[in-house]
Amino acid sequence: MVAFYSSALDGVAANPALPTPLLLRLIAFDGGVGPPFQALHRPGLPESAVAAVLTHPLLDPRVELATSGQAAPEQRARLADDASPLVRAAAASGPGSTHDPRTKVRPLPDAVCVRLLEDPEPSVRKALLHSRHVAPSFLASLVRHHDPAARRAALRVWDELATDERAALLDDPDPQVRRSAALCACPRDARVTAALLRDPVAALPEVLRRGLLDRTDAERFLAEGVHLVGLAGNPSLPADLVDRLAVDPDDGVRLAVSLRPELTEARRSAIDFPVDPYDGGDVDWVAAGIADHDVLHRAATSAHPLLRRAAALSPHLPPELLRLLADDADVVVRTHLAVHHPDTPEEVLMSVYARLGGTFSAWMATGHPRFPARDSPPASRTIRKGCTGCWQSATPPRAPI
Repeated sequence: MVAFYSSALDGVAANPALPTPLLLRLIAFDGGVGPPFQALHRPGLPESAVAAVLTHPLLDPRVELATSGQAAPEQRARLADDASPLVRAAAASGPGSTHDPRTKVRPLPDAVCVRLLEDPEPSVRKALLHSRHVAPSFLASLVRHHDPAARRAALRVWDELATDERAALLDDPDPQVRRSAALCACPRDARVTAALLRDPVAALPEVLRRGLLDRTDAERFLAEGVHLVGLAGNPSLPADLVDRLAVDPDDGVRLAVSLRPELTEARRSAIDFPVDPYDGGDVDWVAAGIADHDVLHRAATSAHPLLRRAAALSPHLPPELLRLLADDADVVVRTHLAVHHPDTPEEVLMSVYARLGGTFSAWMATGHPRFPARDSPPASRTIRKGCTGCWQSATPPRAPI
């Protein structure tokens, strides 16, 4: 019965025409599980609703507002002074796994982040430094912070730091900060790469994958046969060594070679590589060019499934590539489109929704701009009817919290 009330009230709370007095009643509703999820994750919450959440006697509603991707940063910022460290940590972290990845989250004001970073609770400070929703300007301001963890966070905007700021981090008194800074610098600095390769504590696989290698070091690690997966993906690896790794007996090594950006399609297809049916397609050079038309075209038109999966993660796919990937036989490609692209065709949305069923996030049905509604044109309703009965459900599966 509780689940029924929760689902029904979520449906009411998601209605954009919901009057404010009724919204306030939903926020005050308990029913054993607190207010409905959608009442706290609505866009454009009126001030009276925000005030009701800020003074709510239950902890969960305040946490939900703090992690709502629909709430304005000024609204979430008001929870930075909450009496509960759990709420303050939620405000510091910001929207999490239930947030629609197609929607960009505006960060908290830098002044609020400064306050949270001085919070007496370590969990709040840690949540802020690990948040994906802080402004680059705030991260850059941490270069000379007294806390080494804060200085490590500044490395996330390495490319935006001034030369003297990078030098300060490379010479930081904390060894972890120094190594992390060196890892940021090594793709363009052979001297820093060589020093990391001699460091017994450095993460060798990551250095070999990213660093600017000289040929001697590359040949040494190839001869030793260690960390070859990282070496196989290194952009500075000489072409003849790439050819040697393309026929390595290790499946993972050959797969890493097959994903190199400079390969032609003919060269890529000549490599015998395995593909995990559940691999999401995490490819560095495609992720770095997630809005670059040329990069997306190369990946989306490739015969390599992982490159097409990587391209499908982009919300910036132009119409012709979107249409191409919408017809892709690979289910992971179509799932990525449904999650990440706002113009994904209805038939793809419904096929993904039907296949994943109750494990899929609620925003798929309630928040995607192209998800077929009950008053959709007949063609959309026909598609829904063919989806193993999922069209009959009155409410979509609720996102995990």
